[in-house]
Amino acid sequence: MTSTEPTAGAGPGGWVRLADGALAVGLLAITVPASTVIGRNLPGATEVDGWGYLLIALGTLSLAVRRYRPLGTLALCTLAVSTYLVVGYPYGPMLLSYLVAVYTVAAHLPVRPAAVGTAVSLVVLLAHTVLSVRGTPQGLVGLLPGSAWAVVPFAVGATVRVNRQSAAQARVEQARRIADDERLRIAQEVHDVVGHGLAAINMQAEIALHLLSKRPEQAETALTAISRTSREALDELRVTLSVVRRDAAVERAPVPGLDQVAALTDRLRRSGLPVTLEIAGDRRPLAVAVDLAAYRVVQEALTNVLRHAGAASATVRIGYLPAEVTVEVLDTGHGAAGAAGPGAGHGLTGMRERLDALGGALEVGPRPGGGFRIFARLPAPARD
Repeated sequence: MTSTEPTAGAGPGGWVRLADGALAVGLLAITVPASTVIGRNLPGATEVDGWGYLLIALGTLSLAVRRYRPLGTLALCTLAVSTYLVVGYPYGPMLLSYLVAVYTVAAHLPVRPAAVGTAVSLVVLLAHTVLSVRGTPQGLVGLLPGSAWAVVPFAVGATVRVNRQSAAQARVEQARRIADDERLRIAQEVHDVVGHGLAAINMQAEIALHLLSKRPEQAETALTAISRTSREALDELRVTLSVVRRDAAVERAPVPGLDQVAALTDRLRRSGLPVTLEIAGDRRPLAVAVDLAAYRVVQEALTNVLRHAGAASATVRIGYLPAEVTVEVLDTGHGAAGAAGPGAGHGLTGMRERLDALGGALEVGPRPGGGFRIFARLPAPARD
């Protein structure tokens, strides 16, 4: 038979035990004088004597371990309270300890063992309605008020337990969503870094293969560009992965931003893609997330040019406006139809998701007269 009692290793912390002990002593301090007064002044009640005080002590002090041994506490408390009532001692604060014991079982144990334990305890508790050592049993008239002392705290405890489980499940789901969002963000970062680097390397490799047999001296230049581009891509990938590892010992490079766009376009020009960079407005510091998102838009757009536009040139325009920053990438290639429609491919999808998360907007489509256009707008109010 499997026990439903918590093990010693799974018991509550010291402060919880201290609080339960204080509750038990407090109830004892209230129940003893109150029961004494009621027993002396209530007509027909049996005055509390030494045995009555012993039963009060057993019932109330058992609550000191209520969260460590819920069913054991309920059993001891039920026996003490039931005996107290069968003997004929007066109703009163003594029943508060039973109320707390039932609530604890309902709040801290699974529904089935809690319900079974409470039902058994209720049957024992109601013994005083048919048995009485001193006086006349209450009979059926005592069933309803007696049952309320079990039903009400059980319902409250079960409600508290369900709410607690729901809150814990909500925390787990929130943690899972945060973890999933983080994985998606890292996947997007890796895609941007690796995709851009591989596109540039692929273009240079095709150039090298084309020139190798005809002009091997120019093929060496392409191979040098491949080496440089792969090294830069690996460096940026290491920085991205260091964030995943959360390793404080890894010195992290600054997060890429629009200040690095000039270096990006220089690398692509050396790789053979004619790129023009135009900046309008006064440059200013941007929020890190906005700065990174704008940089990734430029990077992904130029990567698409390398992959899909064929023999083409590109223009990057960055605009610093009072309340926003804009990024526009134009190319003169022929790959718009294949590279492009809105949301096509992981790159454009990730780009759109980045901007949506920041309250920005993305426009993607072919240009009049040929080529392709990507235009991004990000909120970036000027800082005072």
